[in-house]
Amino acid sequence: MIEAVDHQGLPAPLLLTHALFQAPLHPDYHPLRIQRAGPFIKILESLDWLSPNERRVIMPIPREVQERFHTPDYLDALELAARGEADLALVKKRYQLGTRDNPILPTMAERARLLAGGSSMAAELSLTHRVVFSPAGGAHHGMPDRANGFCYTNDPVFAIKTYFDHGLSRIAYIDLDAHHGDGVEAAFTDDDRVLTISIHERGRWPGTGEHDTANAINRPVPKGFKDEELFRILDDDVLPALQRFKPEALVILSGADAMAGDPLMGLSLSNRGLVRTIKTLLPMAPRAIILGGGGYNPWTTIRYWTLLWAALTGREVPPLPSPDITAILASLDCARIRPDAVDPAWLTSWD
Repeated sequence: MIEAVDHQGLPAPLLLTHALFQAPLHPDYHPLRIQRAGPFIKILESLDWLSPNERRVIMPIPREVQERFHTPDYLDALELAARGEADLALVKKRYQLGTRDNPILPTMAERARLLAGGSSMAAELSLTHRVVFSPAGGAHHGMPDRANGFCYTNDPVFAIKTYFDHGLSRIAYIDLDAHHGDGVEAAFTDDDRVLTISIHERGRWPGTGEHDTANAINRPVPKGFKDEELFRILDDDVLPALQRFKPEALVILSGADAMAGDPLMGLSLSNRGLVRTIKTLLPMAPRAIILGGGGYNPWTTIRYWTLLWAALTGREVPPLPSPDITAILASLDCARIRPDAVDPAWLTSWD
């Protein structure tokens, strides 16, 4: 397997944040009701792993930039529904707003502008900082004219378009999320400037990604899929494809819902296996952004993001979480995981 190279001497990786993503407003039943970004930032601050020069606050994109991918009528519906001024039956039928997956939230239009802004910022900042991590990003199911699969819009698309704006012409999108990256693949179908690669659980929603296309590599994998199987796909398929394509930038969806313990999915990857995968991918291009994407177990997701940030910034992970970090993890809850099903190791170890 190709090993990650030492980037010592280059500008430090950046982490993108915004207060909106630290206060989930989804209904109690929704898998995204969990807290992720807020506790993750608290853990980094407890470790003293987030200096001011490593952090940037996300700025929203304006409406005219959103219209480079999303249709004006859909954006109108999103804004009207967020303000409580929409015909609820109409927006549900035509735009999939107000469904169980995509409930109407007062912040959803603002969130959409911030998500796209974060991924666009990440791409632009990676031109000088090489690696940028935006944990809130990764809404990969959104379609131009409707919400889809927990995603009101599609921010990875804006990252790729931002790279185009800066003159790059070979972008590899690598999706490690347990769901197929259908929205991003559809956005760039037959666009030979983009190679999309998705490794996802077979037979799960949205039911796409069963076959390769001209510029899409899809690897549906079985329930119980483990680290060593992922490493084989990397060696046999992904790395050779990237070597042929010679990407100028990578957009990586980090895939926290592909780990063992996720309440929605059935894969069995470890956080260290995913970190190793991302470290293996990064040398394949001069610059990269990493987006958080799915992950519906807050304990496994937050610890994974912590290990990933340590790997990106060259920090040494302490043998065990400190009492302060254990307290942060112990304060979490998840409607999809019963309190008696919370593994004690999720609070007291990194693995």
